[in-house]
Order: sequence, then structure tokens, then C-alpha cells
Amino acid sequence: MRRYATCLFLFSFCSHNIFAQRLPLWNSAWDGLTTSDWLVKPEVAKAEIYQSADGGNIILYNGLVKRSFRISPNVACVDYKNMSNGQQLLRGIKPEARVTIDGVAYNVGGLYGQKENAYLLPEWVNDFKKEENDFQFVKYEVTNLQPFLRWQSKAWTLNKKQPTGKLISFIYKSPVTALNDVAIKVNYELYDGIPLIVKWISVENKSGHTITIGNIVNESLALVEEESAVVGSPEQMKKQHGLYVETNYAFNNAMRYDISDQTTHWKTDSVYTSQVNYYYQTPCLLEVYPEKVVAVDLQAGEIFKSVRTHELLMDSYDRERRGLAIRRMYQIVAPWTTENPVFMHLVSEADKEVTDVVDQCKVTGYEAVILSFGSHCNMEDTSAVNVKKWKKLADYAHSRGILIGSYSLFSSRRISDDDDVIDPKTGKPGGAFFGNAPCYGSKWGLAYLEKLKYFIKQTGFDIFENDGPYPGDVCASTVHPGHKDLDDSQWRQMELQKSLYHWCNENGVYVNAPDWYFLDGTNKIAIGYREVNFSLPRENQKILNRQNIYDGLWEKSPSMSWGFVPLTRYQGGGPEAVLEPLSDHLKDYEQLMMQYYGAGVQACYRGPRLYDTDKTQQTVTNVVNWYKKYREILNADIIHLRRADGRDWDGIMHVNPQLKTKALVMLYNPLKEKITRTIKLPLYYTGLTNMAMVREKETAAKKYTVNRDYEIQLNFTIEAESYTWFVIE
Repeated sequence: MRRYATCLFLFSFCSHNIFAQRLPLWNSAWDGLTTSDWLVKPEVAKAEIYQSADGGNIILYNGLVKRSFRISPNVACVDYKNMSNGQQLLRGIKPEARVTIDGVAYNVGGLYGQKENAYLLPEWVNDFKKEENDFQFVKYEVTNLQPFLRWQSKAWTLNKKQPTGKLISFIYKSPVTALNDVAIKVNYELYDGIPLIVKWISVENKSGHTITIGNIVNESLALVEEESAVVGSPEQMKKQHGLYVETNYAFNNAMRYDISDQTTHWKTDSVYTSQVNYYYQTPCLLEVYPEKVVAVDLQAGEIFKSVRTHELLMDSYDRERRGLAIRRMYQIVAPWTTENPVFMHLVSEADKEVTDVVDQCKVTGYEAVILSFGSHCNMEDTSAVNVKKWKKLADYAHSRGILIGSYSLFSSRRISDDDDVIDPKTGKPGGAFFGNAPCYGSKWGLAYLEKLKYFIKQTGFDIFENDGPYPGDVCASTVHPGHKDLDDSQWRQMELQKSLYHWCNENGVYVNAPDWYFLDGTNKIAIGYREVNFSLPRENQKILNRQNIYDGLWEKSPSMSWGFVPLTRYQGGGPEAVLEPLSDHLKDYEQLMMQYYGAGVQACYRGPRLYDTDKTQQTVTNVVNWYKKYREILNADIIHLRRADGRDWDGIMHVNPQLKTKALVMLYNPLKEKITRTIKLPLYYTGLTNMAMVREKETAAKKYTVNRDYEIQLNFTIEAESYTWFVIE
């Protein structure tokens, strides 16, 4: 471990003469690149906030990322470096944030005077000036990183550790008299073991009156351009691939973040006059803000918190490596996404069907029951009779060691003219993502939220499955109690949605939600599938499911996704599409389970039961026991080997260099004849460098030599329309 010298002097800054905390001194010898791969071997350097020897710079550093700030005469980011490949991301200085208050936009921090904007030299910064009307730096505060959510876990979880690191908050005040009682904090969270910084802004209204917060740009970075193009629009050119950006303000029901993102804006930079593009159209200015948040009232004494911008530094264009980095980010900053109970989706009409399936879960090793859509559980019914009934059923499930929860529909339903989203174009209900949808800020929406919390708390339910959560609809109503008007409707509804998920997360309630709320406490989202495909014959479904798994796990870990297996008729289809009677389709039932459990993905096995005969029961039990035996490696990230196309073998490989079992390979043969193949198996992300012990299923292990490309040649034979698996240690 490095020995950090401690700065023994204090220095004052600005005209406020406020003293800084004592910080460790930065050692320029640490500027060398890291020699290990953080995706294979954990970085030993911890997150720390340093001070330069002259007291003029603050440096955030964890061995993987370095970000430096000049703090006088105002704060400005002057260095942003990837310590894995040495890439300097920054080409110029921009304000630390931009905040609109009562209709006027103010820069927060920043320095001025840079003439060449293609690159930034440290010696130039000494001559830069501050702008007197900007929010001015007052002091900084450094603390240990605290969990964003006080998450409680009830089910099996791969990573139960909350992230660690450091938080630095730069505090600003305005010289404008009318804003003397407004304090702004620009916060940077630096995490241990990952090249990640999370940035967010808070605005505190210390005045005695209401102020209106408009658009908040919580990140503005003049980044190096991704490509050189003499002509071309910003849409035609590539964006900065050295920096992956994600915020907790995403919705679109796409089951992917990049399409759900509502806050990342790549803009042109007119002051960058030496760029190659003739019309200055290079998209090299990153700004982060929610576009439709126009005016939010901030009462006296209240604090407004911006979106949280996650900035993950990338060192490669390789899709697998980039995906692994994103997946690792979720596992660290949102460890609840690694919680992964084995659950069944029950379609019930009577209480006895619930207790019967609970008993089946206990026998087979299942861990949870979710009352599916179409079941007889109504979480909006908070009558004493209904709550008592479901508490009794929940108590029974808990007595058998089984978690229980239910489905509830929010959007894609019409409530009333008074409670639905009002279309700003027509002034009437409609115009929502789902056509008609309730407004979360309406009387019905506010009551819905409270009813769900009451029902869950009183019954002791452990799981909440929210269908059609609020997808970013704006609402022009001026009489809904949960928002003021169109200008704050999206923000207020999002805050309500998030408050429910925060409450669930901190009360041990597992959440399935078909939109991108992972960073605000949800556990799982659909892997991505077309529902009507489950009316196709089972032989089609098996291949389509493997395609869904392969395609859906580039940016998501297995535990972040659910799949689907219709035990009974769903979205049409005949006997060839369903598994009931289960005993008549046992081979298909078993392989569908192995495909999902072999990927680490929980599927919604939707129907009235898990088994119908002793043989079916034994098959289900055997698969679940196999899954639990290899649970840790099966919940590890996957390496994509070959996508299912029905023409030849396909497969995936789970890897985790920190486990004894370094990898588990799932291989499939969709053909109607037995196949024998030899493939090159990439083992780089297993951490194995010289030798690998490989065994097929539970046979004896064989020794393989790892070549210089971290590969082994694997020979295998698979029976017709079947599968096999290998363990690597």
C-alpha cells in the first residue's frame, strides 16, 4: 500500500478566508499508468482526495481515474485522465454546473481566458480569470462515501457489500444580492476499485421565500472529439467513447439504458475554432440535464437534488469489454441488482392455489412466488378484509421459507378525466406513452402510491412487480396536487416513482419494474423479448429465448433480467406453444429451465403449478439443485461465444476470476443430429494465464494449456437438440 503524506498546513482561499480540510499531499510519481486490469484483478489503490503541494489543486484519484480541479480564483476541472490507457479526456474548461433560478441562468464555478480549445496546457490555467457574476467557490468538504440507499436484502445476493470511496463537495455562493441565501453544492463521488465518478448538484434555499429552479446542467465537459470530419452533422459523427455516461433519469420501456436515457446531450462548441469540421459541428461538448424539467418550485428551507451522473471511463472499443465495465458498475454502485431469488409466476383464482404452490416451491427449492397478472391479488384493495387475507397467506409462505409478492399495473390504463395525464396539445386526457395513463401527481396517483406501501407493509409482502411504471409522461393539469403544471410535471412524477422504489429497496422489498430504475433501487427488468413469440411452437421458443439471453446481456448482468416461460396459454398459440400438461413436455420444460438457469436469468414460469407428477417434480428439483450448486458462477457476467441461429452450436460462458470456479460454459445443439466441434474458448477474463482444469458436467477434469491469446481449444460432442456444460477451474 502507498504511504500517503499528510499536508500539515492550511491555506485560505477566495475573499472569504475559510480554511480547507487537511488533505493528503499528491505525489507526482503516482501519475504512471496502472499495470493491472481492473476487470480481472482488483485495483489495490483506494479512492482518495489529495491536495497539490502548493495548495492550488485538488486531485481525485483511485489508481484508475484521476480528476483534478484548480480551486482559485474559482473551481475548474483541469485534468481528467484514464489511468489504464493514459487517455486525457479534457480539451478545455467549462463551468462546473449551470443553474437556472427564477428564470436566470447562472454558471457555477469555471475559469475564463482559454484561447486554444483543442487541448489544455496546465501552465495556461494560471492566467485564467473568474467571472464575477458566477457562483463563487467558498469551501470544500471531504467525507467517506455513504450508501445512496440503505438497501435491505432478503434473498440470495451475489454482492451484499455497499460501495466504498470518498465524497468531495465544492460549496458555492453567489455575489448577486438576491441569491445570497442560495447555497449550491457540486458533489463528486469517487469509488474504490472502478474508474467511476458520480456527480450531482444540490441547491439549498435558505431564504424566506420560494424560488423556482429551472434547468440544471449538472455536468459540462469540453471533451476531446471522437473523430475528424471536415463536414457532417453532430448526428452523423461518433460521440466520446472514452467516457460512458449514465444518470438515474431514464425511461422508455426499451429494456436498454442508451435508448431510455433522457439526460445526455452531445453539443457543438463554437469557441473551439481550431476543430477540423468546417461549420464547427463536431459533437464534443457534453452536457447532462433533463430537458423537460423547466420550472420546479423550491420552498424556503428545501433542498433540490439533481440527477446523479455516472461517468465511467472506458479503455477499449471492444463491445464485450465495455459491457463488462458497465455491468461491474451496476454491481458496485447498485449491489441490489445482484439479488436474484428463484421465483415462480403464479396465476391463481383462489387462496388454496397460493398455498399449494408455496408447498411446491418448498419441495423443489424455489424461493419465491409472485402473483402474476390475472391473479386474484389486488394490491390496491387496502380494505381490512383483503389485507387480513393476504397477510395470512404471506405468513404461511414465510413459515415455509418462501418469499411472496404481487403484480400491480400502473400505466396503460385509464382512470378518469380528473386523474389521467393531460395532453398539453389538446388540454384533454391522452397523449401519454401508453395513450391514456394516470398522472402520478393526481389524487389517484398519490393514493395509489400510499396504498401500495400500506398493503406491502401490512401484509409483509417481500416482492413488488410494477407493470408500466411512469414512463416520463408530461401532464398539463394545473389542479393535480402532486405537481404545479406542465413545467414541473415530469420531475415531480419521477420523484414520486423513485420514492416508492427507494422505500421498497430500504424495506427489503424486491422490485421487478419494466423500465430503467436500477440506480434508484429496482432489482430486475425484462431481458427484452416479444410477448407474442410465446405463442410460437416450443422449438422456436427455445432458440428465440437463447437469442434474447445473448442479446440482452451485453450491458446487463444475469441477475438484472427476467425471461418468460408460458406454462399455460399466453398471447395465443395452441398446444404446441405451452408446457401443460408438464409431464407430457418434460424434455422441453427441462431444457427451457436449463437455458435460463444456465444463463443465471430467472424466468417468469407463469402458470398454476411447478409440477404435475413425481417425475416432473424430480426434474424441476434436479435443475434447481444444479443451479444452486453453481449459483455464484452462474450469476457471474457472461462472455458471448456464439449467438443462436439454429444452424450450428451456440453458447455463452460465465466468468469470475475471484471464484474457485473461474468459468462455466453452456453449449447448445439445435440440430436434429449429434455434432462434434472444436472451438477456441477465450479465458482472459477468467484470470487464468497458463493452465486450466476443464470438466464436462460431473466427469473428471482434464488439463488444458492456455495459449498466448488466453485461449484453449475445447472439443465437445452434443446430442441432437440438446446441450452440455463445462466447468473451468
